[in-house]
Amino acid sequence: MAEVRKFTKRLSKPGTAAELRQSVSEAVRSSVVLEKTKVVEPLDYENVIAQRKTQIYSDPLRDLLMFPMEDISISVISRQRRTVQSTVPEDGEKRAQSLFVKECIKTYSTDWHVVNYKYEDFSGDFRMLPCKSLRPEKIPNHVFEIDEDCEKDEDSSSLCSQKGGVIKQGWLHKANVNSTITVTMKVFKRRYFYLTQLPDGSYILNSYKDEKNSKESKGCIYLDACIDVVQCPKMRRHAFELKMLDKYSHYLAAETEQEMEEWLITLKKIIQINTDSLVQEKKETVEISQDDEPSSQGKAENIMASLERSMHPELMKYGRETEQLNKLSRGDGRQNLFSFDSEVQRLDFSGIEPDIKPFEEKCNKRFLVNCHDLMFNILGQVGDNAKGPPTNVEPFFINLALFDVKNNCKISADFHVDLNPPSVREMLWGPSSQPATDGTPRGSSPESFIHGIAESQLRFIKQGIFSVTNPHPEIFLVARIEKVLQGNITHCAEPYIKNSDPAKTAQKVHRTAKQVCSRLGQYRMPFAWAARPIFKDIQGSLDVDGRFSPLYKQDSSKLSNEDILKLLSEYKKPEKTKLQIIPGQLNITVECVPVDFSNCITSSYVPLKPFEKNCQNITVEVEEFVPEMTKYCYPFTIYKNHLYVYPLQLKYDSQKTFAKARNIAVCVEFRDSDESDASALKCIYGKPAGSVFTTNAYAVVSHHNQNPEFYDEIKIELPIHLHQKHHLLFTFYHVSCEINTKGTTKKQDTVETPVGFAWVPLLKDGRIITLEQQLPVSANLPPGYMNLNDAESRRQPNVDIKWVDGAKPLLKIKSHLESTIYTQDLHVHKFFQHCQLIQSGSKEVPGELIKYLKCLHAMEIQVMIQFLPVILMQLFQVLTNMTHEDDVPFNCTMVLLHIVSKCHEEGLDNYLRSFIKYSFRPEKPSAPQAQLIHETLATTMIAILKQSADFLAINKLLKYSWFFFEIIAKSMATYLLEENKIKLPRGQRFSEAYHHVLHSLLLAIIPHVTIRYAEIPDESRNVNYSLASFLKRCLTLMDRGFVFNLINDYISGFSPKDPKVLAEYKFEFLQTICNHEHYIPLNLPMAFAKPKLQRVQDSNLEYSLSDEYCKHHFLVGLLLRETSIALQDNYEIRYTAISVIKNLLIKHAFDTRYQHKNQQAKIAQLYLPFVGLLLENIQRLAGRDTLYSCAAMPNSASRDEFACGFTSPTNRGSLSTDKDTAYGSFQNGHGIKREDSRGSLIPEGATGFPDQSSTGENTRQSSTRSSVSQYNRLDQYEIRSLLMCYLYIVKMISEDTLLTYWNKVSPQELINILILLDNPFPNFNIYFRVHDAWLSKHFGVDRKSQTMPALRNRSGIMQARLQHLSSLESSFTLNHSSTTTEANIFHQALLEGNTATEVSLTVLDTISFFTQCFKSQLLNNDGHNPLMKKVFDIHLAFLKNGQSEVSLKHVFASLDAH
Repeated sequence: MAEVRKFTKRLSKPGTAAELRQSVSEAVRSSVVLEKTKVVEPLDYENVIAQRKTQIYSDPLRDLLMFPMEDISISVISRQRRTVQSTVPEDGEKRAQSLFVKECIKTYSTDWHVVNYKYEDFSGDFRMLPCKSLRPEKIPNHVFEIDEDCEKDEDSSSLCSQKGGVIKQGWLHKANVNSTITVTMKVFKRRYFYLTQLPDGSYILNSYKDEKNSKESKGCIYLDACIDVVQCPKMRRHAFELKMLDKYSHYLAAETEQEMEEWLITLKKIIQINTDSLVQEKKETVEISQDDEPSSQGKAENIMASLERSMHPELMKYGRETEQLNKLSRGDGRQNLFSFDSEVQRLDFSGIEPDIKPFEEKCNKRFLVNCHDLMFNILGQVGDNAKGPPTNVEPFFINLALFDVKNNCKISADFHVDLNPPSVREMLWGPSSQPATDGTPRGSSPESFIHGIAESQLRFIKQGIFSVTNPHPEIFLVARIEKVLQGNITHCAEPYIKNSDPAKTAQKVHRTAKQVCSRLGQYRMPFAWAARPIFKDIQGSLDVDGRFSPLYKQDSSKLSNEDILKLLSEYKKPEKTKLQIIPGQLNITVECVPVDFSNCITSSYVPLKPFEKNCQNITVEVEEFVPEMTKYCYPFTIYKNHLYVYPLQLKYDSQKTFAKARNIAVCVEFRDSDESDASALKCIYGKPAGSVFTTNAYAVVSHHNQNPEFYDEIKIELPIHLHQKHHLLFTFYHVSCEINTKGTTKKQDTVETPVGFAWVPLLKDGRIITLEQQLPVSANLPPGYMNLNDAESRRQPNVDIKWVDGAKPLLKIKSHLESTIYTQDLHVHKFFQHCQLIQSGSKEVPGELIKYLKCLHAMEIQVMIQFLPVILMQLFQVLTNMTHEDDVPFNCTMVLLHIVSKCHEEGLDNYLRSFIKYSFRPEKPSAPQAQLIHETLATTMIAILKQSADFLAINKLLKYSWFFFEIIAKSMATYLLEENKIKLPRGQRFSEAYHHVLHSLLLAIIPHVTIRYAEIPDESRNVNYSLASFLKRCLTLMDRGFVFNLINDYISGFSPKDPKVLAEYKFEFLQTICNHEHYIPLNLPMAFAKPKLQRVQDSNLEYSLSDEYCKHHFLVGLLLRETSIALQDNYEIRYTAISVIKNLLIKHAFDTRYQHKNQQAKIAQLYLPFVGLLLENIQRLAGRDTLYSCAAMPNSASRDEFACGFTSPTNRGSLSTDKDTAYGSFQNGHGIKREDSRGSLIPEGATGFPDQSSTGENTRQSSTRSSVSQYNRLDQYEIRSLLMCYLYIVKMISEDTLLTYWNKVSPQELINILILLDNPFPNFNIYFRVHDAWLSKHFGVDRKSQTMPALRNRSGIMQARLQHLSSLESSFTLNHSSTTTEANIFHQALLEGNTATEVSLTVLDTISFFTQCFKSQLLNNDGHNPLMKKVFDIHLAFLKNGQSEVSLKHVFASLDAH
């Protein structure tokens, strides 16, 4: 009987996992049955680290084996507020009675709760590592042979343009030295000389026929060999001699003495520099040679003896050095192998998720409106202002607002400004005691403060900040100008328009105004209006230079906002509008808001940072009415509770109740009772010069109009708690405008006469109603009038009430709510109302809560976004506390799913991420038996996935599964930290039941990925990634062995014969898991075997992809095993697998935690089986010539002499029988044509095996150990990436480990290892091809270098080079623009040159160490053996594949030592 897995025993029904995997396998099985990869059980991680605790703690590299302490924590982050203090009123939560209001206030008051993962920066792709930069600050410029060839061959590449540039230039006369001519007969020729510094620091003196140095040089003098420069006046006037090392001299002469002196000084400096450099080199060489062994010293002396007469200083230097010195020299200035890799250099941030920011107030386009003055043409000295400048002779009041003509609406609240000078203001209230609008004399009580600001500072605000969400040129700033009620508009405006005698008119107007102000000072009448555009374009460019239109007289029949919008639409067509202009000047400027703007308050008068105490020049933010569109919505973060009320029209032309009802004023009050002694609440925002908050507000009065229209906006600060008695009361007054100086006092007092009352309750069914409403008007106001609201009560005869005009709807009003604590959505309101009933202990009606939950699907998307944190937190509370009802968690999760999907559909999923990270805080369930969020949510997800009816819900859950997994993960982390479970052993942190739930969830997801992938591609890919991210997080939180089992079960759901898309899913899953911040400790890079008599290093080295290796180092073993299979597949799958491995190694190489060489060595050792994987595929990595040269070795060579019969490690048979199969496509020197567009150079029609079978079904080989792959030689990019990974391993791994590995492998594999070292050279020659392409592009000529014999003499070579450059893989170029610029080509050449140099030095390090370790084998049979030949082949490969100067210096030194 097969052994039952320990993990499977936990299931309620043993065998479930196996059955599911079997069903998945059968669903995707094709007619060809392939052997399935053996499943290797992972180790029980927690038990292993407990048993090996001593070994781990005693390991000097224990940081690679242990998770760090305090890896996870919770931090409370204070909300970043714009305001000086919280916007929530004091005791706001206590005063609130509605659950929804309470939760809103709680949300805006609570700080952010964030779960911190200390090393989260290391848990992503290598590009997310917290190092400053993966790229070196300065990229070295390596010189190759090809560069020197270009200097000689191309016109534009003269020596003068080289590094260092021209030091000096000028005309000199040069002696034409000839052995047949005596010294006195030297012939001088005039030449133009350039003294130039070369890239290696040496100097050269070139001569030309003239200044045009592009022509061929007539001679050159290398100043390295120059030992002195002296004058020789006997030879010629102004002549000097350059003495060379070999007792040879060059004679030159200047044209003037000054020029000669300049040349002598310059040349002597250069000779001094060369001498100092040589002395320093000798000194260093002597110091180092003293430490060398005697044999090495002797060898160096012999070399020096042979090089006594050598004239090349560089060669002399390297000839002195021993192998030890060579090694130290190679270590100087080395770069990280991956620093210049295309993946690292490429500016690709596609895989990096943006930072998740907390919720914040949306910052729209803001601008500052600064009101300076308003001047009409009637000016005079008013009051005590006899000496000052003349002013308006009566008070005017300005009302500013934004209007959107395009969308036909008003988009801001009103901004009231009083620009009247003090002397004019005194006309209203008198100089001493100015009564406020509520009648209380100012100054009679101590000054009150609003949010810490004195009221006096808020009375005369002249600056406002407006904001616009959707800027465009058809937005206007409209200024409405009002004056004190006097009479007809035309009559009042006439003096200002027809002004023949200004002084006389001013006196007359002022005299009348004084009488009017003293009697009717609190009433306003419309007078004029003006407008100006704000923006130049839809980008929001502010039109700061724009001017206001002329001041137009207000038409009494066109007062409404609709009329203003109509007039604005004709603004640019003045010929259509015949508006009467009132001469005057309105000076209001529009500016950008400065960055360091201070002393500003919100629309609720809460001070913003920075704010100075007792400042006088305060600016207020004017509320924006944001368009009700989802894209403009954002979650509320501050407390705001405003109601804007708009009386629109009163139809009084048919009423018979009142005799006089013409000059009608509307007084608006907000009351909380309808009793006879009730008074109005002081919560209406006052106008300038009055109290900040008042009990009433008056609308403008239209003279002699029985059907008046109003445009006034009354702003009310609503109380936190609203009840059914809160209502708006409208009182209508007939205002007597007659000014009778001879009248009696009694008659003068009857300014206003009540002519009706109307009221409207604020709440209807608990919600604020803001629709446009028509109200009846009553002639009186009896107590309890609120009971007479509905039509039924109006029909019943009531002795106390008297309706005007038969209770017809005479008053039209509308209101606008700007509140972050009240919602107008019916479904949200009822849901919270029902939740409040349940919390208060009311008896739960079965099914009632489910009904309200289902209704939430119909809530408005805007409300959902605005109150997102409040609604989500309430749903999670219901989810955990109402689990006793079977369907509540299910329906609750369905609502969550609806919200999540809607947010994604609207492109607002970033708000969900912010909610999870900052706002979501799992609360302990109040019910005793209630489950935690992570338990309930996981269980409900299983229920949704297992139901077969609602596929739409299943698909949504799969597509947006990331949200639910993130919620579960934060709930788990919070539970561990707040309940102090984090200190428990991992196996005891979560219950067995929860383990079972997570396993069941995994099994429920698998078929949706592996079976339905074609039907739901997006959904399956998303859930694959989100599940991987969740399991990665679980490795930090729970039993790691259990999570390993989950990973293993998931990967087991895939099959080797899966289609390409599933293979991609699998590697994306593995890559996400392997990006865990503690991936190295999870793989336990330590010895597992028990040492016997052998060396510990020998016995413990795990170098093959064995079952034991895969078990002990689970994640890396799983990845390498799947990569081994993928390499037998088609190109896309191979490419994906190779990229995952390579990116992971790049991440290790740059991980700042593991930069010590011993740590890097241990990490590299973990990947040693990767080398074996390359050896299995050696015939696909190496070129035909390389393999055949080795296969052609004499058959007589014995095994001990390292004869090479090429076989795979597991199949020692000769490959000669497979030669035609394996390399049939290479007979004409062509490679396999790739199936994608990644820059193949194969001509059309080249023969080769296709990557896909004739049926089109992607299949893979079942065995990971096959002698010949069904796919042929790998693509250049694949080979290059694999070799980079290989070189990283051999570069970083310790020499002891490398030697142990070499001693363990078979002779054939040892030769194959050398072939891998030989292979990089042809694959890292892109530098030359990039350089060629540039030359061909610019000059259309072929270079003369012999660096690439394969391309020599081929027809159409120029075109081929350009074609190759254009087909270079996108990952090989830094930027992906379609045009190949010169800068891009040279940058690419620079990168490739550095990569080639680092690769060469790494190979040189390895082959030098190999030579030391295998000296006896290399010298076997007097060096005539395959091993020696291969070592020499590698050295020759350096010379055949043009290297940089840096590489060549080390190559020659190594050859010399060899």
